Amino acid sequence: MQDVQIRHDWTIEEIKEIYNTPLLELVFRAASVHRQTQATAEVQVCTLLSIKTGGCSEDCSYCPQAARYNTDINVHGLMKKEDVLAYAQKAREAGSTRFCMGAAWREVRDNRDFDRVLDMVKGVNEMGMEVCCTLGMLNEHQAQKLADAGLYAYNHNLDTSGEYYEQIITTRTYEDRLRTLDNVQKAGVSVCCGGIIGLGESHDDRIGMLHTLSNLAKHPDSVPINALTRVKGTPLENMPKVAFWDMVRMIATTRLVMPKAMVRLSAGRAEMSIAEQAMCFMAGANSIFTGEKLLTTDNPSFEEDHMMFELLGLKAREAFKDHEVQEAIAL
Repeated sequence: MQDVQIRHDWTIEEIKEIYNTPLLELVFRAASVHRQTQATAEVQVCTLLSIKTGGCSEDCSYCPQAARYNTDINVHGLMKKEDVLAYAQKAREAGSTRFCMGAAWREVRDNRDFDRVLDMVKGVNEMGMEVCCTLGMLNEHQAQKLADAGLYAYNHNLDTSGEYYEQIITTRTYEDRLRTLDNVQKAGVSVCCGGIIGLGESHDDRIGMLHTLSNLAKHPDSVPINALTRVKGTPLENMPKVAFWDMVRMIATTRLVMPKAMVRLSAGRAEMSIAEQAMCFMAGANSIFTGEKLLTTDNPSFEEDHMMFELLGLKAREAFKDHEVQEAIAL
């Protein structure tokens, strides 16, 4: 594979020009860069489990887990370690190499629940899976404790541009999110950070989010591109469905400005045909979530994804590829 230039000085104008490239040309360019930087037949297969659901004090307008919205989710406290590990084992046997645990918290607190999560991280790590968490904001000390427990990646999305952010969330700032990303990177943990399209934002807001991510001192190792899942009871329940071609355009642009990142085709995939997903893979996506649920919303099953992989000639990317395997991992 040839090296491509990794830049951290993209301008808004440059990203806008890429984003507005005629679609077929844009996909061709992204596919060409993808072929130079990645094994194009490999897809990172991740599974996401909500280990603590609902009751969150945040006001994220898209989220059914916010306590202030009247949604139909099944609220539950922090799961037992043995139940989490059983689900992780099921995911591993189905082909997942990364297991992500999500808790509906505004921020991590140094208490018994956090200690229980650290114990879960250790348990999944010992299975030989990449362990990811999304737990809200965290400080340097907490990030280091997660790293010491064996955490491989931490997800903390920006969601949208800094300019549009306050239209979606008011209970924490854009700077809060960027500070958490910095704390994660200081601990040596892989950063997973992307956003959502379909929130009512403009194309310029989408470009602005990619500008922020691509100009970080170190690009996120994983960039999820989510289409809004419209959930009854949330303020955004009546937003129109995201156009499929907008997802393709976002994925291709992400691939071009952050060439070596894993670009995750995330929320919204359940509403796509195999042909549409194939187009996203051609545009540079090389990571998915698999399993029946994506936190609280529907997602393609393991069986459906196995069929798609066989049809398209795809295979699961092995865990820890291109990284040193931690000594604690059982090979």
